[in-house]
Amino acid sequence: MKDYMVLVIAREAGLRGYACITTELANEARRRHETAPTATVVLARALTAGSLMGGLLKVRQRVAIKWEGSGPLLKTIVEADSNGTVRGYTAGVDVDLRDSHGEHDIVRAIGRAGLLTVVRDLQLKELAESAVPLATSDMDGDLTYYLEQSDQIPSIVSTAAVLNDEGEVAVSGGLLIQPLPPYDPATVEQLRDRLLEMPPLGELLKSGLKPEGVLDQAFMGLGHKLLSKYPLRFRCNCSRERTRRALLMLGREVLADMLASEGEAIVDCHYCRERYVFGREELETLIEELT
Repeated sequence: MKDYMVLVIAREAGLRGYACITTELANEARRRHETAPTATVVLARALTAGSLMGGLLKVRQRVAIKWEGSGPLLKTIVEADSNGTVRGYTAGVDVDLRDSHGEHDIVRAIGRAGLLTVVRDLQLKELAESAVPLATSDMDGDLTYYLEQSDQIPSIVSTAAVLNDEGEVAVSGGLLIQPLPPYDPATVEQLRDRLLEMPPLGELLKSGLKPEGVLDQAFMGLGHKLLSKYPLRFRCNCSRERTRRALLMLGREVLADMLASEGEAIVDCHYCRERYVFGREELETLIEELT
């Protein structure tokens, strides 16, 4: 498994931790969306965040996360499921902003003002949707704030993406630590302090440390054990048949106007940039079906 998630648990300490490597799926998204460097970093970290949130789900559940701010990225959306499948895109694919130290300026790219929206499909009658103001606009702080405000669970979230000189993702991955009920807030703070003492996550992953090793360092001395390990992948659920059904939902009049003005219908998927072209004969067939 090139990209994968691991889950460990420290029962006596009352903690669980998720860690993942997402380099391959991040590069898949970069190639599909042709993102500029800063947009690549944001998209890679968003996909990592989606993967981590997917780890919290039960079978057949899904989650969608949207950062929407006042910066040039406009919005970044990812979707993930409990099986390790993730997809996503950012509207500002050409964004490349650096701070005074030459680092990617995530905060300015996202924008200080905005919302983080999380929608969960828990296989209930209605979707569970909630939104919070952007707390830090650095992605990690925003998701941490959301989990603490919406789920009432103190959490530690860390994502990282390091690019090479060609703008490709050299390494990306993430970490999510939460207490198990009933929990002691002091335990979470101790883990937070330990992570601050450790090298940055990007440096650890770039040095070759695996997700298991990151958690071993974070949970050192806590008697933790590995519970699960599963692959992660970038995959979109769009298809020609889904697109065909979507065109039918537009109605006969809209399709007829499309046929008269364009002679074809071209549909691009936001999430994976797959293009579906329906020529004149196919449009005529769709109109006949609606008639």
